[in-house]
Amino acid sequence: MILESLNNTEKIESLHPLFKKAFDYLKSTDFSKMEDGKHELDGSRLFVSIASISGKEKKDAAIETHKKYIDIQMPLLGVEKIGWKPGSELQEESVPYNEEQDIAFYIDRPTAYTKIYPGQFAIYFPEDGHAPGIGQGNIRKVIVKVQVEG
Repeated sequence: MILESLNNTEKIESLHPLFKKAFDYLKSTDFSKMEDGKHELDGSRLFVSIASISGKEKKDAAIETHKKYIDIQMPLLGVEKIGWKPGSELQEESVPYNEEQDIAFYIDRPTAYTKIYPGQFAIYFPEDGHAPGIGQGNIRKVIVKVQVEG
């Protein structure tokens, strides 16, 4: 997991061949003019999902993992808290891995929580269990999905 400001992406961009394209998009897009939903940037290799959600309590946020995609999660409106637990420590699967949706859910509880503010982002790799959507009120966010094998 990485937590950083959108103003400081240069070193992170070297971690994956598609990260620079993803961050250039995040920095140059006016999301207030975009509708919620999926928007492709590079076919299935790189796309974004924009979502408006109601923040939930910690107890209601399930840990999820992915195998094919890295998540870059960035709140646009509101403050989002995301729980985290190392994937190697996850033990109780509640919904088995769905290959088509690239997601599995767990009963385990996070061991750490991070508050993410607009202008900041968090990156969750396949080895990161994460429980998004924790917060109060309305949260609008963008999730960049970056295919693991760039």
